[in-house]
Amino acid sequence: MSRPALIALAVTALVAPTAHAFELSSPSLSPGQPMPKAQEYQGFGCDGDNLSPALTWHDVPAGTKSFALTVYDPDAPTGSGWWHWQVYDIPAEASTLPSGAGSVTGAGLPSGAQQHRNDYGSASFGGACPPPGDKPHRYQFRLFALDVVKLGVTPDSSSALVGFMLNAHKLGVAEFETLYQR
Repeated sequence: MSRPALIALAVTALVAPTAHAFELSSPSLSPGQPMPKAQEYQGFGCDGDNLSPALTWHDVPAGTKSFALTVYDPDAPTGSGWWHWQVYDIPAEASTLPSGAGSVTGAGLPSGAQQHRNDYGSASFGGACPPPGDKPHRYQFRLFALDVVKLGVTPDSSSALVGFMLNAHKLGVAEFETLYQR
């Protein structure tokens, strides 16, 4: 290749647009900010609405065959954190979850999506409920773009196995973190 062709190639590489990043967001939550009372659990001394937030995503990785969503509190005083919500087998055509999709019935979830048992013991969204007076807890919302249509776990699978399968099949992860304190 001639020197002018190499220079043109280098300039093109420098000015070529970059791909947009896989992104997860919510109209009711702001990264790094406290969640509203609507996302507080109802039980364990908490009296919130226990309402899963609306979520939306875009610029998914090529080859995505399904999605999975997790909501995790690494600050829970358990030694292993706290799983608030795990949803998998979300169809690749989906790009949103409406507010309340994490109800026990899962009526707002896309067809085929499955909710896994959270650390409260139910297959649904379980809102924030940190101990009163504790420091603000972090709530990590992660959306996994996966290379499989079905994750291959059962309702009896542990959260650790779900996590293993998510990491084994991820094409990309979009995430944000919110806070909550009582």
